Amino acid sequence: WDSTYTHDLHTKSQTPTHTGTTWFADSCASAKTLSYLRSLSPALSPTTTTFLDLGTGNGEMLFLLRSPEGGFTGRMLGIDYAAASVDLASRIAAEKGYEETEVGFKEWDILDTRREWGEGAFDVVLDKGTFDAVSLNAETDAEGKRVCEGYRGRVLGMVKKGGRFLVTSCNWTEEELRGWFEGAGGQEVGFEWEGRVDYPTVCCF
Repeated sequence: WDSTYTHDLHTKSQTPTHTGTTWFADSCASAKTLSYLRSLSPALSPTTTTFLDLGTGNGEMLFLLRSPEGGFTGRMLGIDYAAASVDLASRIAAEKGYEETEVGFKEWDILDTRREWGEGAFDVVLDKGTFDAVSLNAETDAEGKRVCEGYRGRVLGMVKKGGRFLVTSCNWTEEELRGWFEGAGGQEVGFEWEGRVDYPTVCCF
């Protein structure tokens, strides 16, 4: 991903209107996610709902939420382990006139357990392909577990009680995602299933 966003940064320096790679653009995943969020009852507050975008890439999802079409004006933060991604998204945000307190971006590796998460919890946490990428990682931790097995626990601490976690996936079925993110038989702390959006699989917990 570093090379992808480094290339996007170079292209943007040559072509200022270039906004980089948008994942799942061919299936309108961002628009479908926005439509789902706006259909919720009770409705999300357009002024106070906070958003965290995991693996933000070029920040496109947050920019859509912040746009007149999206209608949300609460705090938004995008994180990515790739420094070039954060640089690209920050440049685009500045061009759009957003202050960092409105739409901010931060370099952060969600799998790095040596670092404490210090940004608090959010009303809505978004994952558009990030878990797909994480689950392809064959690395194991000190206990011999695959790093993706710790993903749910890391995300749980980022979602406010009563908040929502939306996952867009092209690698996992609905049943498989529920296996990853719901608690097992009430013995494990996990998310509670809420709903889905048709292809690609966008699951809300």
